[in-house]
Amino acid sequence: MAFLDTTYKRKSAVLTAIIAALMVLFLFLFGLKYYDPPLEFGIAVNFGTSDDGSGDVQPAEELMPMQEQVTSTEENIPETQPETAEIESVAEEVVTQDNEDAIAIKKQKEAKLKQDADNKIKLEKERADKAKKDAADKTRKEQEAKKQQLDALMGGLNSKGKATGGEGDGKVAGDKGKTTGDPNAKGYYGSGGDGGGNYRLGNRQAVSKPKPLYECNEEGNVYVSIAVDKGGNVVSAQAGVKGTTNTAPCLLESAKAAALKTKFSPDDTAPAKQIGTIIYNFSLSE
Repeated sequence: MAFLDTTYKRKSAVLTAIIAALMVLFLFLFGLKYYDPPLEFGIAVNFGTSDDGSGDVQPAEELMPMQEQVTSTEENIPETQPETAEIESVAEEVVTQDNEDAIAIKKQKEAKLKQDADNKIKLEKERADKAKKDAADKTRKEQEAKKQQLDALMGGLNSKGKATGGEGDGKVAGDKGKTTGDPNAKGYYGSGGDGGGNYRLGNRQAVSKPKPLYECNEEGNVYVSIAVDKGGNVVSAQAGVKGTTNTAPCLLESAKAAALKTKFSPDDTAPAKQIGTIIYNFSLSE
């Protein structure tokens, strides 16, 4: 064919055929539609025979006059309606009464459950307290029995007295100390007695001489340098000065503490700080 003699013409013809086919298909699928029967336009109005009305039942015919309708309605009212209302009232009262009884029963059950739970907790606590008390009594009895056995084996071996108990810082039964010692003293070493010292402060006398505590297994002389005011109070003390034969800390601390508690006679003519010496003799022998 002469009009398709070139490549460009053939391509144009094919493209034109394809576009035409697509347009026909588009018109077939999305073209204008029509309805059978045709759609109605406007707002539908309910069938009726008056300008006003009420109710849910659509009459098929024209209504009778209003007066006749009222009469007909009154004639159709059943005479048993009051009885129905009375039955409903009684039923409501019965239901209410049943609800109240059910609530009361439920409360009683809850109260009983709570009381049972409280009783159970109380009983368990009493059992636990009793078991704890029994265990404590058993432990105490065992300790007392062991103590009695120990006292029988070790206590009172060198004693002829009748007293019981014991006192001391040791690990065996007995009353640690010296027969010449002071029951209120805290020390367990030394020879007992008054534990006095040598007080040197010019012509002034010591009017209060507290004993040094003997708290270690040491002996020797401890010299303490003191300073005393006019009122006789020791205002400073240094233990372990020249002349001391044992510088064990326990002896030095005990001597210093006793020196600071010492009281001398007052002297208004004495220096503000009069220097003196106290010598304490610590001995382990009888």
